Amino acid sequence: MADKLITSKTFFLDNFALRQWDDPNYGGTRVSFDKAEFVKRIQDEFDKGSPLVDGYAPFCKHIFVPNFVGARLGALTITDANRGLLRSGYTKRRPEEMAVLTRWFCSADVEVPEAKYLDIILYSREQLVKEYDAMPTKAGAGEELPASPWGIISVKAQDEPFETPMQPITMLRNALGREEGGSGVPLDKQKYADSVAYWEEHATIVDGAKPNGE
Repeated sequence: MADKLITSKTFFLDNFALRQWDDPNYGGTRVSFDKAEFVKRIQDEFDKGSPLVDGYAPFCKHIFVPNFVGARLGALTITDANRGLLRSGYTKRRPEEMAVLTRWFCSADVEVPEAKYLDIILYSREQLVKEYDAMPTKAGAGEELPASPWGIISVKAQDEPFETPMQPITMLRNALGREEGGSGVPLDKQKYADSVAYWEEHATIVDGAKPNGE
């Protein structure tokens, strides 16, 4: 895998993030930008002083950069005007994960503005090695990761230059452990309550008919 994944001296584009480029049914931010140039731009922003911001666990960091790819928001505020356009169903991000109930807007049904920022979510190389080992059927499992210390696992287009809450179901899955597609981080009840408060008023946007997971 090390010779296949796009990499810079600090970052590499992990397999998990590729769905945001390649899967039209991805439930969230879609990216239409050359992958190698994307990683280069993130490296450039880091070299210019954009800091790595602590995430929900020691192995997770964020880097916030201007939206240089023209990505549209990955989630919309739910209003009385668009509430009736919400769809729901059971979805999963990968074949080896358990399906979960989620809800979304179809992009064809709503107007989606361009975002101001990109939240680049990073996992340490060491954590990604553990997750690949725990799920041997996961794409890329059994192959060596690049030597760069941080893998880009997700890109979120948003208007805030800070972390917004991950979805409640993502927090629950993480608490289940790596074998179920999570990260093994115990559930923080206050952060879960904050997540519920945020996602009660927001929903992801999907280009296709149904997302491939939250």
